[in-house]
Amino acid sequence: MELNLNRPLAFFDLETTGIDVVKDRIVEIAILKVHPNQKREQLYYKINPTIPIPIQASEVHGIYDKDVASCPKFKEVAKEIFDFIADSDLAGFNSNKFDVPLLIEEMLRCDLDIEVENKKNVDVQVIFHKMEKRTLEAAYKFYCNKDLVNAHSALADTEATMEVLQSQLDRYPEIENNIDFISTNFGSYTDHLDSGKRFLKTPKGVVLCFGKHKDKTLEQIAKEDSGYFKWMYGADFGLHSKKILKKLCLERGIRFE
Repeated sequence: MELNLNRPLAFFDLETTGIDVVKDRIVEIAILKVHPNQKREQLYYKINPTIPIPIQASEVHGIYDKDVASCPKFKEVAKEIFDFIADSDLAGFNSNKFDVPLLIEEMLRCDLDIEVENKKNVDVQVIFHKMEKRTLEAAYKFYCNKDLVNAHSALADTEATMEVLQSQLDRYPEIENNIDFISTNFGSYTDHLDSGKRFLKTPKGVVLCFGKHKDKTLEQIAKEDSGYFKWMYGADFGLHSKKILKKLCLERGIRFE
């Protein structure tokens, strides 16, 4: 089934130095951009992460320090990637928990803000786990009846993710073939305001999602602990969480630094 799109949808996959969204870096990125008329564009880079790639990570994706020593640094290709996905919604496999937050952090280090809160985000893994509860390789075999060759290669994983979503739409007629429906029902940034999931939008207002002030509104925290947001702004949180903290505090006239 072809995807019913109102705007481009960018399927993407990252291979990285590790699984820490704040501290780890991209070593490979592949983006497959599908337009409403079904035209496809692809962007691919191996990236010099500027930090050593741990052997444990290399054994997963097959990319070693020597493979990326002469590759561009992320800051050298960030603007091209930013422009490529600027008009697009985003899709991936486990992307809402990992790929999207890590990409946000890498972009913000380059003073680029992809404003993911204004994009629809489709995590194909969420559909799969809600419907079948397996992995990408199993999803590809289950939905497409194919073996995933070169798993953990960004190019192979990206292509497989797109094929899985198309097959899911064929298999589950209750899933409407439009990105608004899919992102709303199968994982998007509709309630959490930041990629680190520190701030949650609720009927009583924006509340904190961690620590000693968990479930309190920002206004409550400002009254009870006037220096807490200053501490947060200086602590080791992700850049996107700090950006949202600053925005929320400015909107409410709360001192944050």
